[in-house]
Amino acid sequence: MVNYWPYKQGIYLNHEVAYLFANIRQKFHKNLSNNTHDYLYIDILNNSVKHKLFSIVLVELEILVLDLVELNISLQGIQILKDKIFYDLIQKVVARFLIEFTVNSSSIVLIQSKRYSYLKVTLLEYKWLLENLLTYLIFGSMYIDNYIFAFDQKHTPIKHVEILLENVMIQISNLAFFMILENLKSLSNIIAFLKKNKLCNRSYISIRSLASFRNNLFYQNLLYLYVTQPKYIYSNRYKVWLMGSKGLVTRYIYAYRLEDFIQLSYIQLIIITLIELQDFIIPKCEKFLLVLVKLIFYIFINILGNGIMFLVRIIILGIDSLPK
Repeated sequence: MVNYWPYKQGIYLNHEVAYLFANIRQKFHKNLSNNTHDYLYIDILNNSVKHKLFSIVLVELEILVLDLVELNISLQGIQILKDKIFYDLIQKVVARFLIEFTVNSSSIVLIQSKRYSYLKVTLLEYKWLLENLLTYLIFGSMYIDNYIFAFDQKHTPIKHVEILLENVMIQISNLAFFMILENLKSLSNIIAFLKKNKLCNRSYISIRSLASFRNNLFYQNLLYLYVTQPKYIYSNRYKVWLMGSKGLVTRYIYAYRLEDFIQLSYIQLIIITLIELQDFIIPKCEKFLLVLVKLIFYIFINILGNGIMFLVRIIILGIDSLPK
């Protein structure tokens, strides 16, 4: 039986929100290692530190929801203040995380430079990252446009909202630690910070492994920004991160992404055009090659078969012509 998310404000919605947060918190006791081929900035952290970071993000999300409810802010107000809400949330997560390790956080600021492809990706996907989740948690599913997800407003599965919350928690954690690493700047500072505070996963205790890790992240983010993300947007898909039984995993959900499509850069639009050409040309090339291969095999088999028959006949005639 499918249980549906409350579609309007009230006690039932409040109860479901509280239960949802408690259920997510229980999952922290599972394996939190990355079980995919994608890199995350938090991969560098050991399991206990990841647990602490996830807990901080979840607490800050709870506080954010309570504050917005107490302020009686409208959905339009959230949409207007969405950038401030997003930046403040990240800043609070970073500050609370660094306080846990008695590090001065006054110099840590959200980097807005255009040269960070990961930040471009995150900001473009903000609506899917946080705005829709806040709408579900504060107002109910009736305030989500019918065409955005593959569900009717009154029949949104609770599991769908749970997926969005897990994804937001993991993505916000990743972005927060990205900020910390980029503010530390040099590899030597990062190594010192990680070792001093006993944060590091054993796989990244050397400068070489850390440098390789950062380079892999850089190229992955670049590829995602200019190739993978436009492809997802064009296909109306969105990749979400979840806590599986064996670690962090990724899944894909349907999401109507016309607004994201409009915001794509010129280079990203070229990529989408190339994808469209690929979808148009490759099937036809495959059919042509299939016909060509069949034709070659047909000709080869017929020539070979006729050749063998001709050779057999010559041999037979030669044998018959031998003196008896």
